[in-house]
Amino acid sequence: MAARFRHEVRQSAAMSRATPGRRLAFMRIGAHVDSADPLDEATLRQADTVQFFLADPQGWKPPEPRADADRLRAADVDVYIHAPYVINVATLNNRIRIPSRKLLIEHANAAATVGARGLVVHGGHVNKGDDLAKGFDNWRKTFAYAAESGGFATPVLIENTAGGDNACARRFDSLARLWDAVGEYGVGFCLDTCHAHAGGEDLLDIVDRVKAITGRIDLIHANDSKDGFDSGRDRHDNLGQGNIDPDLVVAVIRAAGAPVVVETPGGAAGQRADIAYLRERVSGERVGGKGRA
Repeated sequence: MAARFRHEVRQSAAMSRATPGRRLAFMRIGAHVDSADPLDEATLRQADTVQFFLADPQGWKPPEPRADADRLRAADVDVYIHAPYVINVATLNNRIRIPSRKLLIEHANAAATVGARGLVVHGGHVNKGDDLAKGFDNWRKTFAYAAESGGFATPVLIENTAGGDNACARRFDSLARLWDAVGEYGVGFCLDTCHAHAGGEDLLDIVDRVKAITGRIDLIHANDSKDGFDSGRDRHDNLGQGNIDPDLVVAVIRAAGAPVVVETPGGAAGQRADIAYLRERVSGERVGGKGRA
């Protein structure tokens, strides 16, 4: 049965490349880039979307004002901010949870100053032996706390994660429980293809399954995986170079109809090739330069 579905996905992707009427117009595709000069990085990659960090992703310091904030707001490049990896508002450890909540709010405020369309944050986890239900409730408390001051200044997009048996957003049964807790706050969702693959969620019908839970997909992280299905390992690879059928990634993007960010290795050259690959196969647009085979 799975082989038949994979054949149908590949056939659908081939038809999409060959049939102009099936193209997705105005698809915004970009990359996660260095934060020093995101607009220059966008030019190097021929990207119309950028994602970057506003502070050390492994640190607790709040973001500082950016001198290029006006340029970023005015640019014809969509901006997304990725929150630090240290943020974990789900944890039952208040010495981490409370600073995480504060840092998330600070990043949402800073993201608004650069005109960001969304703030991506990982779903978090509880420690072994802790009640995952309390982790979901801690997420609810985070949004309720922010709502007391008017809500987050930038839309928060919770991202699915690759590993951890106590994660809030790895398995979709857990994701459904998370959304039961936070859905009333209009939370957004970021779907990472590498994380889903490594987390044990099949990409074949993933868009339908996600939307049945969240009602939305606001951003796609289009990444291949260096590791096998359900490995629990978060190691990204360039499209077509890892363990995910690239036609599946294309099918996910087409079904979701959301903006796309690649978080792949190889610097500007590697990401530019990935962006060109997706543009040609998703939108039927040929981009100059060497693309993926």
